[in-house]
Amino acid sequence: MNTISVSTRVVKGIAVAVAAVVILVSNPLTSQANGGGNNNKKASATDEQVSVKYQGTHDNNVIFKVEFENPTAAKFWLIIKNDNGDVVYHQQFNEAHFSKSVLFQNTDADIQPTFVIRNGNNDVVRQFAVNRTITEHTVVTRL
Repeated sequence: MNTISVSTRVVKGIAVAVAAVVILVSNPLTSQANGGGNNNKKASATDEQVSVKYQGTHDNNVIFKVEFENPTAAKFWLIIKNDNGDVVYHQQFNEAHFSKSVLFQNTDADIQPTFVIRNGNNDVVRQFAVNRTITEHTVVTRL
């Protein structure tokens, strides 16, 4: 029995500067439980407090999970930039246990989102490159 396996790799690279659609879903896991607290506290975000993880794709969206452990519940900004460095999302929060899912419209192009947690004059930056690869396998079997 002769089996021929053909593998084709297709990678498309088009800037997604305009195509990136950012949607924040889900509510924070917890908000300030003590009734508001003092938002004028000066605390700097550290690399260990910030987590940005690729979650996969769903319903034609690329999903990232952004988490920030902010024990003082100080004000901070979540800033998301596209491939060109243009800000596509900019929102202030003050949750002690911040957690959001960020969705980008899944296109045929590669994307390079940058996530910034800005707390005072301190920035914690996470950059990603999402390369879409389509692999086709064709198997022909002689009967």
